Amino acid sequence: MAEAYGPTWRVRLVEVLHLMTSLALALCYLVPAFLLVVAATWVGFAVSGPWLPEVSRLAPDRLSLDMAFFLVVLPAAATLLARLSCRVQRNRLDNVFGIVETSPPDPLADDNPFLRAWRFVFGREAWSALVYSTVAGLHGLLAGGVVVVLVVCGGAAAFGALIGTVFVLVRGTPDDLVGPLVLVAVGPLCALVGLRLAPFMVATEVLLHRMLLFEAPEVRIRRRLVHVQDSRLRMVDAAEAERRRIERDLHDGAQQRLLALTMTLTRARSRVASDPDAALELITEAQSESREVMEELRQVARGLHPRVLTDHGLSAALPVAAGRAPVPVRVDVELPERPSSRAEGVAYYVACEALTNVAKHARAARVTVAATRVERPSRRGGDLLRLTVTDDGVGGADPETGTGLYGLWDRVDAVDGTLTVHSPVGQGTVLTADIPWEA
Repeated sequence: MAEAYGPTWRVRLVEVLHLMTSLALALCYLVPAFLLVVAATWVGFAVSGPWLPEVSRLAPDRLSLDMAFFLVVLPAAATLLARLSCRVQRNRLDNVFGIVETSPPDPLADDNPFLRAWRFVFGREAWSALVYSTVAGLHGLLAGGVVVVLVVCGGAAAFGALIGTVFVLVRGTPDDLVGPLVLVAVGPLCALVGLRLAPFMVATEVLLHRMLLFEAPEVRIRRRLVHVQDSRLRMVDAAEAERRRIERDLHDGAQQRLLALTMTLTRARSRVASDPDAALELITEAQSESREVMEELRQVARGLHPRVLTDHGLSAALPVAAGRAPVPVRVDVELPERPSSRAEGVAYYVACEALTNVAKHARAARVTVAATRVERPSRRGGDLLRLTVTDDGVGGADPETGTGLYGLWDRVDAVDGTLTVHSPVGQGTVLTADIPWEA
């Protein structure tokens, strides 16, 4: 942050100004809650009024108007203002901290415009926005108020006390210097404490806003549904592309060889009686062609699920995959036991695709493939199978350039794993896949 804004004092100044803005906005954020308090106060008086002799009763027509105003208009205004507060805060997070998240659509939303309008004003999100607006307002008053009082009031008190000291020296007595001197000493100390507290207050504000705005349960559920929908479409496209690849490989390879094998056997059959030696040569040729067909089918099957992976696990399958790579590959597998078959299949697929990407794009001289068992950072949900593919190539891996990273990400995400790629330009690429051990 210091590199972005310059010297530290400029960073502190920006933080203090940000907290001053938060303090000013906090008063606006608390308006929705104030409107609800007014409505609740009216309800309390309306319910207890008939039993209080000193309170005059309202006329029926006046009562209906008041009910419409306090029970409908004020709550609607409160929720709408709360939504506006959320929009303002999202814009602040975007402009100040670069935290951007598009609002996830509701896949289960009703197309009825009246229901949508009702949910917009009185739905769960509207009341959630009101709660957020109140919490954000209280935090802004606390964080901004503390820092602004310490910095602004402390600095102003020190400056005023300094002027007062000069005035006392000119026209006062030495006993009058005690108060101004104390303020001259305490004021800068308070300002310094406020400047020290500013980054912590800003950090707590960002954390609070991110949790309330972006991590609400309904937002997470919608984001998850949209994410599943997008990844499902990409998986369908990937499966269709894989089907076309297998069909093309079978048509161009094994199918043509099987046709040639059939023709060779037909020729041998026609010559068995007339020329046994020529028929024997054709049968020998057919045997050679059958072995080539079997090798072709093995190559196709390796792209699906190799036999060695099923029988012996990653410790035996990864060296086989590395042996087919055109670049030297070092394999380091440290697994005390075998993970689930699904986890092994995903890890093997990621390793093969990563090695293919290295051969196509990286121009690397060395590659390392490592597989280890690690503990989940949160210590919940079991251990992870961590697969790491490291190369010393040109780096700069970009999912948008057709490197297949989206396909890898979808395959890992399908089992609730995570895929990270660190690929600075000119410094190689490190691809890490964390797959649940019992996926």
